[in-house]
Amino acid sequence: MFLFGELPYITGLYERARRELDNDEDVQIDGVKELLIAARQSYRDELKQFARRITPLHLSKCLQYIRNLSLMSRRMTPDLITIVMAAKQIMGDQYALHVAQLANEYSYASEHAASREWDDVPEVKLGIDQARLPDGEVHSMVNRLPGPPLSWRTLELKRNPSLPEKHRWKYQWNPHSQCSYTPEDERIENFRTRVFDRAKAIIGNDLARTEKFTTSVKDGIDIRDTLRHWYDKDIYVKVIPPSRGTLDACVMLFDSPSDPRDYPWRTTWFAEHKDESTLAFYATNFGEEMVGPGIGLARYGGALFLYPPIWIPEIWSDPRLDFTETLEERLIAAACLHSRGRQIAMLSTLPPGGGWRRLARRHKKTLVHVPLSSFSDEQVQQLRMVHVLNGREVRSYAEEFIRRV
Repeated sequence: MFLFGELPYITGLYERARRELDNDEDVQIDGVKELLIAARQSYRDELKQFARRITPLHLSKCLQYIRNLSLMSRRMTPDLITIVMAAKQIMGDQYALHVAQLANEYSYASEHAASREWDDVPEVKLGIDQARLPDGEVHSMVNRLPGPPLSWRTLELKRNPSLPEKHRWKYQWNPHSQCSYTPEDERIENFRTRVFDRAKAIIGNDLARTEKFTTSVKDGIDIRDTLRHWYDKDIYVKVIPPSRGTLDACVMLFDSPSDPRDYPWRTTWFAEHKDESTLAFYATNFGEEMVGPGIGLARYGGALFLYPPIWIPEIWSDPRLDFTETLEERLIAAACLHSRGRQIAMLSTLPPGGGWRRLARRHKKTLVHVPLSSFSDEQVQQLRMVHVLNGREVRSYAEEFIRRV
């Protein structure tokens, strides 16, 4: 970047336009859009189905943020830190890392590196008005074509750990000690409460009825029935009775149908205090994605919450549930077995099929479906991430290594 005087990615776009005899008048501006789109593809390739969904609306907001930051800096075109900062604020650290790495890539450098004639040429590293020679000495340099003034600025991004670091952390893992990350516990419990509230509202709507207005509008005017009986000149109101019973079980299916090969880690966690649920889930193997010393990352495929917390046998080895065939059926059967209420909230993409409803009726339960689409995709992707800590003492420094999607 210090050699070109502009982003190497933008320089590569100019070179591509010259080779293909395209118009390059707007490359400096449109190149930022291409950079964000290319970084989105790189981000998806790394995280695959667990990547946050980056829509054209997100890219539009990011470009608008880049423009505003550039104007505040009195610049006509954005610099690298402006682009990366906007990407971090709108789409998170991981996407911002892909933007920063891709912006410093010159696509035509690989062609020169592939030729053997450059193998013995010594390397010089450039900085702001300085250069480091192959022998390690630093000398001052003069740029005869200086562009906008450059200065060092700091932007905090949590980097991806290197492969040797991941192997070392995995080797040092103590298999007899693990616990959860407290901020994630609070987020998932708050989300469970929202799902319970949404399910209770759905139960209340199923019991709603309509009656003629007399002295009170009750739960609001029913516009549909009022128009339907317009010839009577009467107003009809809605009556939603309070939901009966309690909800103490919630099944969340984030990925259904789930492939057992993708979710080998299956366990049951018990509450550390009265505000946490008894949690049984299946997730990816946290040992394959180490993000810090004593910190592994897994992603939920499905989970069962029992609140208030109770002690239950390990559902993945309970012989009473061996009649089930899939991971989802085992969670639903466990919820029916251990729930004390008649209704079970189920969060999933599609409504439960006939087989799952028959399974619930077998235990005299009813599944109340809450659509997963009623919650934002960004929130769901963030909630699916579960960081496993190798002991409670890891909680003191876990925040330094944990990155948000």
